[in-house]
Amino acid sequence: QVQLVESGGGLVQPGGSLRLSCAASGATLDYYAVAWFRQAPGKEREGVSCMNADDGVAYFIDSVQGRFTMSRDNAKNMVYLQMTSLKPEDTAVYHCATDLFLRHCPVGYDYEGQGTQVTVSS
Repeated sequence: QVQLVESGGGLVQPGGSLRLSCAASGATLDYYAVAWFRQAPGKEREGVSCMNADDGVAYFIDSVQGRFTMSRDNAKNMVYLQMTSLKPEDTAVYHCATDLFLRHCPVGYDYEGQGTQVTVSS
């Protein structure tokens, strides 16, 4: 059984930083592309970023480009989303996801975690 568990969310002031973690069990994440998406109350799901499995290339939506980065720790079977210069509009529940099939982005959200809340507010 594949399980993704996100952590690291919280309340942060505008301009602050958070690092989100995505831990996997039942699958080896380094074989597959992994994405982060977010969903704010009353809004549709929004893909934020995606990282390829083999070359480490990551892609970001324009609104977070230059502020967010992705990384992997294959030894720990984890993926991270480092978020800096956070803005109130970044407030959302953040989820990691993969389809356990594709090695390159974009990737389907066949498997996703329950998410971690990020709130950016003064």
